[in-house]
Amino acid sequence: MGGTGYSSSDLDKIITDMFELKKGGSAAAEILPENEVCKLCDMAKEILQREENVKPVKTPVILVGDVHGQFFDLLELFEIGGRPPFHNYLFLGDYVDRGFYSLDCVLLLVALKVRYPDRIALTRGNHECRQITQVYGFYDECLRVHGTTNVWKHFTDLFDFLPLAAIVDDAIFCPHGGLSPSLDRIEHVQKLDRFIEIPHEGPICDLMWSDPDDRYGWGISPRGAGYTFGQDITETFNHENSLQFIVRAHQLIMEGYQWQHANGVLTLFSAPNYCYRCGNQAAIMQLDELMNKSIIQFDPAPRHQHGVEGKPKPKALPDYFL
Repeated sequence: MGGTGYSSSDLDKIITDMFELKKGGSAAAEILPENEVCKLCDMAKEILQREENVKPVKTPVILVGDVHGQFFDLLELFEIGGRPPFHNYLFLGDYVDRGFYSLDCVLLLVALKVRYPDRIALTRGNHECRQITQVYGFYDECLRVHGTTNVWKHFTDLFDFLPLAAIVDDAIFCPHGGLSPSLDRIEHVQKLDRFIEIPHEGPICDLMWSDPDDRYGWGISPRGAGYTFGQDITETFNHENSLQFIVRAHQLIMEGYQWQHANGVLTLFSAPNYCYRCGNQAAIMQLDELMNKSIIQFDPAPRHQHGVEGKPKPKALPDYFL
């Protein structure tokens, strides 16, 4: 795999090896050592920097919420939805942290993006940043697996290039978190400078952190970042932007999905048994060419695949929101 970039056959081998993994963690380093990770990230940056802040996505497509480092559940997801390039995917962020195998998850997804840039869409979640990953696991995992922080630096630099949201067939707006009082229209999102670390406040922060709420209007978020927004906010945004509804991720939902605001917002959560203890189902949404939607719920991959017993006990993490 020498040279300045990967050939299609190189990428096919990486992807095949990742799909055939029977273990996690150090296997990511075996498949792609540190210097090769840098090369893959550089190739991904070249693709992502040409994409808009709100990436247009065409149907048919499968929408996916948080996966959070649960690599064997990600493989299960692909078994249920079908593997790329035979099926198109839109991932709504939070690929890393919390789970044991963030490196494996992000390596597979970035390799798929580079190999099939028109079949895989990756947008940014609130965990795709330097500050959060230093607290919730990805930084520590990179240090443990590779012995340095260089791989973490490569990926977090890449995260600055991820689009802020997506829009499916000009009808479904897909941020990771939610809406912002600073952004009335989708074209306002397109004008933002996204190639930065996620700020602590402002419209980019809101897109990553906000949540729908039963209370009307804008509210202070209990997360300490972003806002809560009510049904009136959703209805106004959807009307002004000629949208059918919003799909977002970001929140643990015990059934894997939840409609709110008179079906104006759908939350998808795609990490089953979150943190290996929450007992929730996961869900993905399939959209066909006619925008017919089908939500598929699924349970965790069989326990013997996880290798949980052999993993080092993770340090206690602050639960800003489970």
